[in-house]
Amino acid sequence: MSCLNCANNTNGLPKGCKSNGNCAIGGCGQRTTYDWLSNLDQHKSSNEVSEVSFKNGRKAFYYNERQLPVHVGDAVVVEAAIGKDVGMVSLTGELVRHQMMRKKVKVASRDLKKILAKAQEADLQKWKKARARENKTMNRSRELIIQLDLKMKLSDVEFQGDGTKAVFYYTAESRVDFRELIKLMADEFKVRIEMKQIGSRQEASRIGGIGSCGRELCCSSWMSDFRSVTTGAARYQQLSLNPQKLAGQCGKLKCCLNFELDQYVEQVQKFPSSKKVLEFKSAKGKHFKTDVFKNKMFYFIENSSGTSSIAEFSITQVHEIIELNKKGNKPESFSTFVEEKTFQKEPDFDNVVGQDDLTRFDAVFKKKKNNRNKNKKGRNKKKAFKNKKQ
Repeated sequence: MSCLNCANNTNGLPKGCKSNGNCAIGGCGQRTTYDWLSNLDQHKSSNEVSEVSFKNGRKAFYYNERQLPVHVGDAVVVEAAIGKDVGMVSLTGELVRHQMMRKKVKVASRDLKKILAKAQEADLQKWKKARARENKTMNRSRELIIQLDLKMKLSDVEFQGDGTKAVFYYTAESRVDFRELIKLMADEFKVRIEMKQIGSRQEASRIGGIGSCGRELCCSSWMSDFRSVTTGAARYQQLSLNPQKLAGQCGKLKCCLNFELDQYVEQVQKFPSSKKVLEFKSAKGKHFKTDVFKNKMFYFIENSSGTSSIAEFSITQVHEIIELNKKGNKPESFSTFVEEKTFQKEPDFDNVVGQDDLTRFDAVFKKKKNNRNKNKKGRNKKKAFKNKKQ
């Protein structure tokens, strides 16, 4: 989905905003929804409700009571609690009902506001002026917060489409008394003030950024529901419990730890318990490491002679040793279960490409320099001899 600033070029192709700071929706393609029911015949009732997107991926459902011919990407004027707002249509048709069911919003709910009309040029100009005030308003509000010494962090400011209301998103560790702050901001900005506290993950999703993987943050691009992430997810995946590596930009555990967790849990169930000790006649083995991808388990072997080593076993071998121990039998040695690794010897070549000495050309250059010096000396002697004759 694109906004009005990157609608179409003269040749009909999307020109794109090219990150020039004029994006009206806070990022193209942010939390877009693919309409996989678009090729079906739409019933009249399917156009009753449309999904409208606002700044930084904030979405809401609105009644299209007047049956306006709205399409994805159209700017519309919608009802607000006080006044009017302007947003972009992000989804229409039958899929809107599926989205409402997924988000547990009833179609007959009285909380749904209405789509008033398609946005005209005057509405869009007023909307752009309101959006242009956001950065200055946020910077000035942060100065007021510092003056009042409030323990809170202002993350973002969102103006309503008609410019009569502004929502201030902030994070705080405890309850904050910002009544004096609201009075100062209302007197200075001349708008209705609404303070909304958000979590650290919601803050990261609104601000956006680049993750350690090199891609845009999942929470700011496509992910809308934030599930709890525990350290157990890292343990199942055999990751070191380093908070600096496991934490995202929000300071919480990375959401991507849950993406492959089900596959890891299913695979780990095939492994025997790591608490069991492998007993041999002359040694004991304690679990050291597990390689989930290769289905291997590594054990620290303590011999009765006092020596120690690390041995690698497959899952079937570990199960076999455990079954023998249950029956009271102990294998002679762990070496009978260890697979001998064969390494293919790399062929040796003489004078292959890239294996020559790096100084092989130095002698040639020295000879050339010596020849040049000899030639210069010979020329100088000839000139001196000619001068004497004259």
